[in-house]
Amino acid sequence: MSIYKDKERGCYVFEFSRRINGERVRATKALPKTWTRAQADAYDRQESSRLYATAAGVEKPERSIEDAVACYLTERAPKLKQGANVARELALIYWVYQGRNLSELPAVCREYAQKAVTEKGKPLKPASIRNRIRYLTAACRYAWKHHDYCEHDPGEKVVVPEVKNERQHYVDRKTMLQIARLTRHRITRMAIRMAFYSGMRLSEILRAVPLGQAWILTDTKNGEPRHVPIHPKVAVCARRFRPCPKVTIQQNWCKARDAAGLPMLHFHDLRHSTASAMLKAGVDLYTIGKVLGHKDSRSTQRYSHLSIEAATSAVRRIG
Repeated sequence: MSIYKDKERGCYVFEFSRRINGERVRATKALPKTWTRAQADAYDRQESSRLYATAAGVEKPERSIEDAVACYLTERAPKLKQGANVARELALIYWVYQGRNLSELPAVCREYAQKAVTEKGKPLKPASIRNRIRYLTAACRYAWKHHDYCEHDPGEKVVVPEVKNERQHYVDRKTMLQIARLTRHRITRMAIRMAFYSGMRLSEILRAVPLGQAWILTDTKNGEPRHVPIHPKVAVCARRFRPCPKVTIQQNWCKARDAAGLPMLHFHDLRHSTASAMLKAGVDLYTIGKVLGHKDSRSTQRYSHLSIEAATSAVRRIG
């Protein structure tokens, strides 16, 4: 019989060993401990039929998620800007997809979303869960598209957790200048003003090269080069700014914003404040997206609730 009860492990075990077309086909799998004999027998019939069909050449052998990930990390990941990070993230969730087939991807992702925790045993943040599921899905889809690992899209039924972490903290020019004056670190003071008047991220400010009336960014988050106009109020900063360690600016920023009584404010919120200031000045969302370097218009839509004045003016023009 293909099914027997393993008393030591306390579960049924499926064991297949047959000679088909002159070749020996073997397979062993420990079934869930909660399964009844009827469930084990049903699995026996289904899996034995599949193994017979595969060995006889009727259907393709099912590949594992591990095979797909290995293929992705060998061929695709090295070409990605964040390839090393992708490899680390996939290694952290190896426990959930180990020994699982590609057809089980939706169940694997669902299981990870339910059980994911940090090293300290606390629930993992939804954004981290979403990113890791997306990396795993991308790896499986790559194997499906480029190497025909399975018949259908393995990520078709994968559900990605919804993340609602859009920040709603904005500062005006007066508050920005107040924070800048509260730091004695000259480079941090210039970085704060440059962030507000350009919408650049801190990492972009540190590598931006001023050329004429714009900063040149050859390497951006979306992978495309970008030109950021230099506002006249920070033209002097653009010429005199000298990059320093990112952590130095972050530490001085935290001290200044705390002194201003705004401990909830992040340096990145200056970028959002740039969008807010442009919206209040009547700039349309499309142009704001271009200034901020958004590749997807959905990224700019987060600021749509701030354009109530423009919407009110538009409605009043009716008739």
